[in-house]
Amino acid sequence: MINTLYVGTVSACFELENTSPYYSPSKFTVSLNGQEQFTADTNVFSLFSLTPGTEYTLEVSGEETIKFVTGTESCAINVKDFGAVGDGVHDDTMNIQTAINCLPVGGRLYFPDGIYSSAPLALKSHITLDLSEGATILGTTDESKYPVVPGAVTDIVTGEEVPIGAVEGNAVPMNQSLIFAEYAEDITIVGKGTIDGNAQNGQWWVNVKDRVIGRPNLLFMNRCNNVTVHGITGQNAAMWQLHPFFCKDVRFLDLAINAPKDSPNTDACDPEACDNVDIIGCRFSVGDDCIAIKSGKIELAQKYETPADHHMIRNCIMQFGHGAVTLGSEMAGGIINLTVNRCIFNHTDRGLRIKTRRGRGRLAVIDGVLFENIKMDGVLTPIVINMWYNCCDPDRYSEYNTTREKLPVDERTPYMGKFTFRDMECTNCHVAACYCDGLPEMPIKEITVENIKFTYDSDAQPGYPSMRNNNVLRCKTGMYFENVDKLTVKNVDISGNDGDPVITVNVGELIKE
Repeated sequence: MINTLYVGTVSACFELENTSPYYSPSKFTVSLNGQEQFTADTNVFSLFSLTPGTEYTLEVSGEETIKFVTGTESCAINVKDFGAVGDGVHDDTMNIQTAINCLPVGGRLYFPDGIYSSAPLALKSHITLDLSEGATILGTTDESKYPVVPGAVTDIVTGEEVPIGAVEGNAVPMNQSLIFAEYAEDITIVGKGTIDGNAQNGQWWVNVKDRVIGRPNLLFMNRCNNVTVHGITGQNAAMWQLHPFFCKDVRFLDLAINAPKDSPNTDACDPEACDNVDIIGCRFSVGDDCIAIKSGKIELAQKYETPADHHMIRNCIMQFGHGAVTLGSEMAGGIINLTVNRCIFNHTDRGLRIKTRRGRGRLAVIDGVLFENIKMDGVLTPIVINMWYNCCDPDRYSEYNTTREKLPVDERTPYMGKFTFRDMECTNCHVAACYCDGLPEMPIKEITVENIKFTYDSDAQPGYPSMRNNNVLRCKTGMYFENVDKLTVKNVDISGNDGDPVITVNVGELIKE
């Protein structure tokens, strides 16, 4: 069965329905209107350079034939008609921005092959950027061309706050991102081209802790609706690569995000306080978390009370990041209704990585998390739920956040609800199979692990499964659970561990089958 994920004016994205993570069970051939296009082996595949307003017949070997019709557009404009050179030397910023400004509603700006050197570009509603396979938007290395924007400004009439920028969950000044949009809707970025932050050739990754202004993202969208990014390669951002902020209905489809393994804070995709985000068919290899779902630190959370809600991550492959799918640490607004399905995690430090602690507040609710049909290889610790996260913020070493004593539940106490992990295969683990550590005053409510197999690397190296105070090195530890109200372990095979396969401390109801 073929699912249609997206049909735009010049591109379309499809998904094979099966139980195989990321890769299809066998190679298949894609034909369009009877003409063979390519052979593929991934569950998600795409078509580009289509004609607007046209009916197509899609044939996939071994599957049914389906018909689809591309959307219409008001016009298609070549960026070079506005003087863009695309030689990698000429500064094309003003030429590209002028072309964007002149696009009518429903217009498409086409980038033919070339390297378009640019400072930050502002998008607007109801437009499409279309990058040919040989086209690259290349960020300038001149930091002075990335204006500093405030975290928020004040309406001069009403006195109300107007949010503009954000860095790591706070409304604070940041350098403008290479591609950005504010308060816009119906924005599409498609094609097989590249958006390159070019940070590796500048100073953005040098002495990052000394910077007082937040580094720019590759793509930042604040309070935008109906955003689709399809097919492109994004890479080498100064900081986070894809950062939708308080957005609704966002789709990241069949795209790749790359950065060196040692690049600082180059998270691939960090949706923050967003509603309805699909991340499907993507390939991530970065220096920090591959996907980090966020909802702001406590000031933003209390002001807007907006959780990250209804996120779907499916048929993706994550490599070399600290966490394949991370929740937090800026999650004071809460994260609910997350499904991760049919994915592959290779050589990340952790598979699921939840980061929270006391002080995140009553809105910091994480609930309704489902991981199923996942393959992990070389992941140091596949499952980590950590309510003692000790990185960032001045209070991390306080007595409040270090004592293991049971404290009163109050407005500062976070909450962990229901988590389900099933149908997973985790090979070549190092540190632990699973490490879940709740608060004594607020235990994790319910964890189910079912139909999972864990094996360990023969040369497993010790490490810390989570980032917390008073940490303990571990190696080949089984599944560790502390401060959990209800734990269900069904059909779990742990092979090669040292010590007990299941370790429980202050676990209420335990069901083992």
